[in-house]
Amino acid sequence: MVSFTVRMEIPESERETAKEYLRKLAAESRKEPGCVTYIPHLVEEGPATVLIYEQYVDEAALEHHRSTPHFQEYAANGLYKLITSRSLERLHALA
Repeated sequence: MVSFTVRMEIPESERETAKEYLRKLAAESRKEPGCVTYIPHLVEEGPATVLIYEQYVDEAALEHHRSTPHFQEYAANGLYKLITSRSLERLHALA
């Protein structure tokens, strides 16, 4: 299992645009056969921050996700063009 979070800060003025990209990206990503969980969040406090929790059955499923047309459209050519910072944390499930 591959699990991680992605944290992205976006300008406050882009909040609604980011939400729309995330809704579309989540809906399509959840249809992928190797996607276990894809949950985007807006952090309630502080600057406009997106947190996405993702799980895939294996590395191949993650690579497939990153090569899909919806990832290219809504993430690489959409959301990523709005962000001011991005960090990724790989997770190791304990139970």
